[in-house]
Amino acid sequence: MTNHRPVYDRMTDDGAGQILNDTGSTAKTSIPTATDCEQTRRFGDFATFADALDYAAQGRAGFNIYNGRGQLLEALPYRCLREQALDTARRLLGRGLHPGDRVAIIAESDGDFARLFFGCQYAGLVPAPLPLPIAFGGRDSYIATLRGMIAAAEARAVIVPEVIAGWTQEIVGGLELAFGGLPADLLRDPVPDIALPAREPASLSYLQFSSGSTRFPMGVAVTQEAGMANARAIARDGLQVRATGDRCVSWLPLYHDMGLVGFFLTPMTCQLSVDLLPTREFARRPHVWLDLISRNRGTIAYSPSFGYELCARRQAPETLDLSCWRVAGIGGDMIRHHILENFAERFASAGFRAEAFVASYGMAEATLAISFAPLDTGIQTDTIDLRRLETEGAAYPSHDPSLVLRTFVLCGRALPDHEVEIRDTEGKVLADRRVGTVYVRGPSLMRGYYGRDSETHSVLSGDGWLNTGDLGYMLDGQVVITGRAKDLIIINGRNIWPQDLEWSAETAIGSLRSRDVAVFSVETETGENIVALVQCRATNPAERECLREETAGHFRRQHGVDVEVILVPPHTLPQTSSGKLTRARAKAMLLAGQFEPLVSSAA
Repeated sequence: MTNHRPVYDRMTDDGAGQILNDTGSTAKTSIPTATDCEQTRRFGDFATFADALDYAAQGRAGFNIYNGRGQLLEALPYRCLREQALDTARRLLGRGLHPGDRVAIIAESDGDFARLFFGCQYAGLVPAPLPLPIAFGGRDSYIATLRGMIAAAEARAVIVPEVIAGWTQEIVGGLELAFGGLPADLLRDPVPDIALPAREPASLSYLQFSSGSTRFPMGVAVTQEAGMANARAIARDGLQVRATGDRCVSWLPLYHDMGLVGFFLTPMTCQLSVDLLPTREFARRPHVWLDLISRNRGTIAYSPSFGYELCARRQAPETLDLSCWRVAGIGGDMIRHHILENFAERFASAGFRAEAFVASYGMAEATLAISFAPLDTGIQTDTIDLRRLETEGAAYPSHDPSLVLRTFVLCGRALPDHEVEIRDTEGKVLADRRVGTVYVRGPSLMRGYYGRDSETHSVLSGDGWLNTGDLGYMLDGQVVITGRAKDLIIINGRNIWPQDLEWSAETAIGSLRSRDVAVFSVETETGENIVALVQCRATNPAERECLREETAGHFRRQHGVDVEVILVPPHTLPQTSSGKLTRARAKAMLLAGQFEPLVSSAA
């Protein structure tokens, strides 16, 4: 027996969402879902995400899909989402998929992604959200990376969004799939009468590919119970979601852990409404994010530092009212305190409170969050002597202007039932202010990297401790992150963090902007050399040479190191899906001859 159900279309000419039924008539939804769910708030105390959606469907909250101009395309109450996800689950199984199979979903921030992701949850399938092409350098490179992720996930279905429909054959061609195509191709299927499997807390919920996954993509395998443990801790302890009044607004990608877990899964598990903007539009119109917070009275919204920087640099509507914003979270990258200070000053007249800033630390291997700074305290910093950090591995506080100083942001205490330790190379736990490798343990850690046992065992110990690969120190119970171990440059006994050189140049040199500089080391016959790729907007050869000399001179004066400065065109330094600069890829591109260095008058 089969049933014909509606096909869900997210856009109409007038910007309202619609549902197309079998007769072609439409039911438009131009009003976003309610802020208050009108049900007893529960904080992720469910066995599975499907159970959480069953409960959320009893209230009035849901997802609201907007375009890049802030127009509502589709209001999707959790009640409707549950019904549509159940239909989608049966359609997926009807295509010959079986519980446990992986489903690769190229993740556009729309209702189709929600239907597909939760359809997988009900069908016992394992969705693997994959990135849209904004994070990669070109079509060929993107498709090669995508196919690598599909292969790593051993996906039996691949779903391509309408926005890149023309690339479908290149993405799925030659793969042995039960389904490969657009959401509409699947959602038009009749709904077969198929029993759905039992829900198991220990089963896999989804695979999360690292935002930097390129040559050797590894999918983080997150179980239902680990995902629910993190969502519960985020909502109850980190964000301290209120009984009424809270609403989320996000432009973050749903193929990145901060977007997927922080602003897709977690809000649903505590019955919050979420307003979603397309990631690919954010850089062009960052103030739409702020306008949506203002219009819909959003209270919880997150961004990496660069998102706040973009907003502060652009012209903002005079009508903004950001007094409702109680949790302005920062994550996804090293936190740049001066950017946040500029943002707070820029939007103070719009009612933004600097105390709303909340620093946090996390990673996909821990589902998402590991620690949260206290609420309503704003950014707390620690200024230290950078030279002693580099030579002694210790963070000595100092405000002596004659020294080279570095200011770090405190990222809070570990979430309840989670632990953080800083260890030296021998595994010894270090005291406060001693820099070492960050280790974490708790109920929300990944099962492992899917299909990569060796890589899993290299970072996850038998007693449950995860080597994060990050360096940092503890200070009065809070964790402070100083950088990635793999990025560390060791020159003449000094441990040099590349972001110190990058941020220093971007701050000191007026023509440079955030993410204009990528610093890394290159092995040569004579030893290790430091290289800086610098994005240059000048067209005059003399101006280019001036920038090159000024940058190299700054590194010598301020940091005491010789750096080979290579000027490259704007918009050529690679970024991850969350907007982070990826030094490893920049280095690989340089060594492969993929950059076209700009000519200066000295060339």
